[in-house]
Amino acid sequence: MALDERLLEILVCPQCKGDLEYDRENSNLTCRACKLAYPVRDDIPVMLVEEAERT
Repeated sequence: MALDERLLEILVCPQCKGDLEYDRENSNLTCRACKLAYPVRDDIPVMLVEEAERT
């Protein structure tokens, strides 16, 4: 099961409130402004800044 498109439309970066891009191949949501990638585990976005990785 993939992430719901409606969910992707409303999710924003918890740090800067910027738009996120879904990278299906790497299973993460990336914020270009903050250069942070939030992991998606078992089709659930982990929207915690401390769990994000620098891109």
